Amino acid sequence: MSEKKRKPVFHEGPITSDFIARSIQSHSTKHDIGGHSIFLGQVRADQKEQARVVAIEYTAYVQMAEDVMHAIREEIFSRYPLTCMHIHHSLGTVKAGEICLFVFTSAAHRKEAIRACEEVVERIKKDVPVWGREILDDENYLWKENS
Repeated sequence: MSEKKRKPVFHEGPITSDFIARSIQSHSTKHDIGGHSIFLGQVRADQKEQARVVAIEYTAYVQMAEDVMHAIREEIFSRYPLTCMHIHHSLGTVKAGEICLFVFTSAAHRKEAIRACEEVVERIKKDVPVWGREILDDENYLWKENS
């Protein structure tokens, strides 16, 4: 898998349901896949101090972040027998209820796809230089901490 051309990870704004559906549908012709695992990260309308989160504005050092994402991708491919993996992360403003992270793994068997997907998500949250500024309904903001 590592010989393939690196695909961009970042997308301006939310990741749409149409994009997700097209990605899933494109795998219907791949008959060596027995299981998919999908993680969708959605912006929550958390209550913070005296205001509610209405959106998150994502920023990143794009080249550095894509290099880290690619390294994570290569490491996961070396550890799991995956057929394919897709990672998409939003930049810019994503409103509460919208999707900001889409990780999609496929393998011959479900357990490998599930384990790989979970590990990719955890590694993204821990290692990738992406920052989120929570925009509150009182027009203030807070920098989001990954957990």
